[in-house]
Amino acid sequence: MGLLDHLCGPDVNRGVLEYSLVSGAVLLDVRTQQEFNDGHIPGSVNLPLQMLDNADEIIENVDVPLYVYCRSGARSRQAVMVLKSMGYRNVTNIGGISAYTGKVER
Repeated sequence: MGLLDHLCGPDVNRGVLEYSLVSGAVLLDVRTQQEFNDGHIPGSVNLPLQMLDNADEIIENVDVPLYVYCRSGARSRQAVMVLKSMGYRNVTNIGGISAYTGKVER
């Protein structure tokens, strides 16, 4: 990540592209179930921020690449810190779906 990335924050569109190129990666939506149902990035798995304690039930391998998003990037930033503290080693905050320009599933 360059200096500009730190100033502007993550680019969700670039993150989704990177996710799609990494074999075995998980695209993790940490918004609420209702927000997820209202529209999510295709292929994503919903695990709300307040339920991250259960991450090991869904993602057993701590080495799997995780690409995390929420609405604006704030919850995903928190989720990355929590997941790393739980031992997940390859976790990336890709920002918020509000800036996503691709197809959304409902």
